[in-house]
Amino acid sequence: MTAGETYGGDETDNFVGPVIRAGDFADVVARSIEDDNPGKHVRIVDRGDYVRIQTAQLCRLTRKALERHLGHPYELRNLEIDMPSFCGRLRTREDEFVWFYDKPGAAQAPE
Repeated sequence: MTAGETYGGDETDNFVGPVIRAGDFADVVARSIEDDNPGKHVRIVDRGDYVRIQTAQLCRLTRKALERHLGHPYELRNLEIDMPSFCGRLRTREDEFVWFYDKPGAAQAPE
């Protein structure tokens, strides 16, 4: 994994992001999320069969970053094939996925 690697973690905190099947693609997603969330700590929780990739409050993943790390075009909607779950709420667009923390009574998804 990457330098921001962490094992374990409190499931009750406000970290959000995808849960990706373990393997090379999870590494690519983690590097892409690091690029798309500058200045944020990216927490990676390796559970063996899957990997949680999370940041606090808001986690952004763009198609541009993913394609750069993959080295070929990629339709972001295909991420759902390797993403059996995620933490937080998810807003999807053609060019980005944004996971966000939605505490009770909070406003709607960030724009």
